[in-house]
Amino acid sequence: MERLVKGYQSFRAGDYGHQKALYEELGREGQHPDIMLIACADSRVDPTDIFDAYPGQMFVARNVANLVPPPDLNEGFHGTTAAIEYAVKVIGVDMIVVMGHESCGGIQGCIAGLGREPEGGYVNKWLSQINHVHDRVSKRGLSDHEMQFEMELETVRQSIANLMQYDFVQERVEAGTLSLQGAYFSIIQARLMLADERGEFKLIDISKEA
Repeated sequence: MERLVKGYQSFRAGDYGHQKALYEELGREGQHPDIMLIACADSRVDPTDIFDAYPGQMFVARNVANLVPPPDLNEGFHGTTAAIEYAVKVIGVDMIVVMGHESCGGIQGCIAGLGREPEGGYVNKWLSQINHVHDRVSKRGLSDHEMQFEMELETVRQSIANLMQYDFVQERVEAGTLSLQGAYFSIIQARLMLADERGEFKLIDISKEA
């Protein structure tokens, strides 16, 4: 609790002082972000820090291993899917970014077989949706390190593909009013990769760093 209170006090004395008018405007006028960002819940990967975003600029949904599940009409509470629908149909974002990251614990768990027992708890059930991704990547005969990295990338590609299974996403993408973007962040090097139209990830140039 002390850590939370001190953090809040630091926020009030620092960033809030510079952004008071912005917070007041957002509170009165509502949010109008152009970008939705689907990221991992991992504490080491903060999308707003990575993209230097102010409050109100990104609509962020985070879960274990930054997964977008395929459409599921079964009864249940579908938090990530609800966030996507809200971003597309209510907010009207122009872009959805799915960002994977280095050393992802969810991916490590999947590789270790955590998703093979979907009745073994919430995490097992959640990771079971990428068992087929693991099976596909494991056929490449990769080392442990390569397997981790390729799974982190392939899971982003799979999530982008899953997004296109939602009618409300597909309609806007085909109309040219919504774009989908894959991204990958290296924690150790603080380097960003973005996927091209073929799903190939390219390192972003940092030669123009401020």
